[in-house]
Amino acid sequence: MKPTEDRTKLETAVKKIFPTVSLELVGENLVGESTDVNALSRLHQLFRQQAILDSARSVLLAKRRENITQFMLNKQAAFVGRVSFTDGEAPLGPISVTLEAPDLDYLIDYLAPKTRDGKPIREVEYREKSQQ
Repeated sequence: MKPTEDRTKLETAVKKIFPTVSLELVGENLVGESTDVNALSRLHQLFRQQAILDSARSVLLAKRRENITQFMLNKQAAFVGRVSFTDGEAPLGPISVTLEAPDLDYLIDYLAPKTRDGKPIREVEYREKSQQ
C-alpha cells in the first residue's frame, strides 16, 4: 500500500475480487489470507463472465513454482469488480496475489480450465485432497 493510498478504497478493490478474505495491515502491506477455496469463488466467476479463461490460465501457469502461483491485478479494475492482469506497471501499483495449494494443477483447472473456442472443455469442482 502506497503512503498516499486510501486504505478503505484498497480494501474495497480487494473485496470486489475476494469478498470473503479478512484483511489486515502488516507493515505497509494490506494482507489477506484464507484457507477456504470459497474465497476464490468470485475470481472463478469473473474469469468466466469476462471471458478471460485462456489468458487467466496462461498467467496462472506462467508464474507457477511447485505448489505456488503468483499474479498481479490492476487496482483500478479491481475497484470496479473487474479482473485485469498487470505486470506491475500501473500508477497505483498492483494487487499482488499468491495462491498456494497441495495440488496446484487441480486448483488452476478449477479456476481457469482448458478451453475450446473459449468455452471450458471440462469444469471441475475444487475439493481439497482430504475431502476427495
